[in-house]
Amino acid sequence: MIVSFRTMRTKDEEKRAALFEATVKLVNNIGFVSSSVSRIAKEAGVSPATIYIYYKNKDDLLVSSYVDIKKSISKALLKDFDPELPIRDTLRKVCLRLFDYASKNIGYFMYAEQFSKSSYVSQLDKAEVEKYFDPIAKVLQKGIEQKIIKDVNKEMLIAFIFHPIMALANPRLCREFEPDRKNIETAFTMIWDAIKL
Repeated sequence: MIVSFRTMRTKDEEKRAALFEATVKLVNNIGFVSSSVSRIAKEAGVSPATIYIYYKNKDDLLVSSYVDIKKSISKALLKDFDPELPIRDTLRKVCLRLFDYASKNIGYFMYAEQFSKSSYVSQLDKAEVEKYFDPIAKVLQKGIEQKIIKDVNKEMLIAFIFHPIMALANPRLCREFEPDRKNIETAFTMIWDAIKL
């Protein structure tokens, strides 16, 4: 029987995607410790041995899931990204995309938030994750150099730009916030006012 590589690859990607979704779901519901390899495999509908085809161990699965989320966020934020637009317009577009992504993928943000406060974060290659957001970092640096944005620590800029969006887009944290166009524009204006010179 001849099996095409394309067919095998599709099945492999489906299993990996199922493992990713199962990991996110279980960690969000029962935490990192209780999310055992066997539970994740059962939730994904695969055998526990399948996990070891894609990942070295549970830690590798958890870290890789976080990295996959960051890649997905980066891809969404950088869709049609144009660093030649005025700084404010570029950041506005990024923020609007983040609002949209966060509101549709709140489970991913919940996982990322838990991960960033866990001991697993020490196993993360921070430089690998940061490279996915390099185009945005370069725009921020350009804004600082052109004296459009405050020249402060990068972590402060990131906190004032992205954390408000992640909080507002999370219905568990901001139950009264209606993510309509007007409120999102108001939120961006407040973000911009916080970082501009």
